Amino acid sequence: MALTAGIVGLPNVGKSTLFNAITQAGAESANYPFCTIDPNVGIVEVPDHRLQKLTELVQPKKTVPTAFEFTDIAGIVKGASKGEGLGNKFLSHIRQVDAICQVVRCFADDNITHVSGKVDPIDDIEVINLELILADLESVDKRIERVGKMAKQKDKDAMFEHEILVALKETLEAEKPARTVEFSDEQVKVVKGMHLLTAKPMLYVANVSEAEVANADDNEYVQQVREYAAKENAEVIVICAKIEEEISELDGEEKEMFLSELGIEESGLDQLIRASYHLLGLATYFTAGVQEVRAWTFRKGMKAPQCAGVIHTDFERGFIRAETVSYEDLLAAGSHSAAKEAGKVRLEGKEYIVNDGDVIHFRFNV
Repeated sequence: MALTAGIVGLPNVGKSTLFNAITQAGAESANYPFCTIDPNVGIVEVPDHRLQKLTELVQPKKTVPTAFEFTDIAGIVKGASKGEGLGNKFLSHIRQVDAICQVVRCFADDNITHVSGKVDPIDDIEVINLELILADLESVDKRIERVGKMAKQKDKDAMFEHEILVALKETLEAEKPARTVEFSDEQVKVVKGMHLLTAKPMLYVANVSEAEVANADDNEYVQQVREYAAKENAEVIVICAKIEEEISELDGEEKEMFLSELGIEESGLDQLIRASYHLLGLATYFTAGVQEVRAWTFRKGMKAPQCAGVIHTDFERGFIRAETVSYEDLLAAGSHSAAKEAGKVRLEGKEYIVNDGDVIHFRFNV
């Protein structure tokens, strides 16, 4: 599933350093033969301890993790919504991503100048968020003008959309993002069709110094970002982009030792990948056989035939049944045959909603 999170940020906040870490820690391209990787796209493996456990259990010839894409978005400055700097490029790139990871500078360093002359994470966030809001407001105003004429003629669809647009306009004029408006399921469908920048889910990435990464909660700037994010129910991931770049060059054992020395349990990049993955409502199911144990990405709520189609369209077209066992039940049983004997393996049909961690063998005929 080609879903991607865009990395945004002001100049000198660590955005490029973080993206360098992502590309250096990139997934093995040979496992993704149908991906055309643009220079500004980094593909990373999604960390999942369950994949290792399944590999130990099945002992396949190869193991393939699932992957996730990050897009490096052109830098932004005040006035981007009016075309300042690389504003137009910034906005066109951000329209193409599914979620936004906003890198915020939470460290002081006299050797690295700040675009506004001082370190102020909330001001930085508000600069970017306001540019996105202004761009959306322009889009909504144009649409209101078009739809309003049809609404006056009592066109039902136009009247329905006009009501949504007015609510969006009021919110955006109050300098709040579109995602903060509560809409019904039917209204959400219309909003999605507008491709608004501020309707995309947002994750804040607090970039701290090497000295503060182990005790980031004591960082005053991080506290400010957490408080700001809490107001819009957004998540905050704390990283040190410089350290992440160093970690990305290490292998598994060296990486663990390096993290241990720093007093960190997990790399910030792994946390960022996982948080971005869940931000988009994504989950993982597995296929497990002697040839290959593999993780597959799907959207939460997808039914068995759709998930089969993630592997190949023929699997969805000729779907018959999904032989399913949960990861926990399979691990507890010790083998697929033992899980079957224990009655933990089920045959599910077309209406089955796949769960995160399901281990599935699809039966199909074309």
